[in-house]
Amino acid sequence: MNNKVYTRQYYIDKINGFYHSDLIKVITGIRRSGKSFFLLSVMEDLKKSGVAEKDIIYLNLDKRGYRKIKTPDALEAAIEALITDDDFKYLFIDEVQNVEGFEEVVNGFREDGNFSIFITGSNSYLLSGELSTKLTGRYIEVEMFTLNFREYLEMKAFLGKEIKENKTEEFNEYLRFGGFPKTLEFDDPADKDTYIADVIKQILEKDVTRHKKIRNRAVFDKVMTYIINNFGATVSLSSIAEYFDKQEHIKIRTETLNNYLKILENAKIIYKCPRFDVKSKKSLRGEQKYYLADLGIYFSRNVDARINYGPVLENIVYTYLSAKNYKISVGRIGKLECDFITRINDEYRYIQVAMTIMSEDTEEREYKPFNMIRDNYPKYLFTIDTLLQKRDGVIHKNLVEFISNNENL
Repeated sequence: MNNKVYTRQYYIDKINGFYHSDLIKVITGIRRSGKSFFLLSVMEDLKKSGVAEKDIIYLNLDKRGYRKIKTPDALEAAIEALITDDDFKYLFIDEVQNVEGFEEVVNGFREDGNFSIFITGSNSYLLSGELSTKLTGRYIEVEMFTLNFREYLEMKAFLGKEIKENKTEEFNEYLRFGGFPKTLEFDDPADKDTYIADVIKQILEKDVTRHKKIRNRAVFDKVMTYIINNFGATVSLSSIAEYFDKQEHIKIRTETLNNYLKILENAKIIYKCPRFDVKSKKSLRGEQKYYLADLGIYFSRNVDARINYGPVLENIVYTYLSAKNYKISVGRIGKLECDFITRINDEYRYIQVAMTIMSEDTEEREYKPFNMIRDNYPKYLFTIDTLLQKRDGVIHKNLVEFISNNENL
């Protein structure tokens, strides 16, 4: 194995308790988020723990030599050919969706009882809703996100890239180009944008168009562009439909619109963040916000590279905490909005996000929702200010340092 693979330790720690389990490990995440390299890291970790190389079986169905494997019988034969004895085996199958009916093969090896199985594949297929039925419910999902800021810095160092002394400058560059791992191999900003645009093109060609029936591709593309350009804004199906009717003179049924948004969610391009009423502790239907899997998706498609820190920083908080398994909603407190409410183990956290609270007006605006909350769950204010405020029991954190230190709420 190539030793020049950056190890994403957080995900290793997340999955290593299941290394020897008969539960099938399903690795999901947007294309090019690092799933294939993650499998290589897991294999390396197993070898370090004493697992013999002969007991690790790896097939990448996109690679030369395996691309002709298209049937369950061919997949089973390819796996059997790599088994040399009856010892316990660790089976890794990358791009498993290339074999229609792969589930019966995977189930067969799992039921054998002598295999620990890891698979990755196209999200639109793995998340089709049929997976749990076809794999008889015996699996866990580990979702991978693109690099967070801490991982971005670590990978730059790993690749021998220069890291700016001013961490805020480095953070701004990270915001602008996002965290797709391979972008760090390119120094030219235009090359980074070209690479990210190509990732989106691959997703549309391989994960969306091939597996979904989109009657009007031009309208779908317009909906995708609208959602990407309005990430972090409160929207509803009716408000989007109204925009297209009045501004674009395109009539879209809400059912069609909902289908398009689901396709984008299943491809992991966007994430839906529902609204949650703080008083009743119930989810609110209708309005929601959408956040991007990676900010590079927005900037690679837009000529204007200026950073609108409001939604951009919210997006950073959303993906960072989602990767840590927090359930996240937008909070409604009467007529006010709290940027996020997170839940983990039935405990809540309230979060406001702003670039700065250096002006008195901004400070008051950010603290106002907190003052309406009557329970005693912790309240967090994230900014990129270096001078941190102490007020009303609110925990004021510098977002750059919070992520750099791999902190939890």
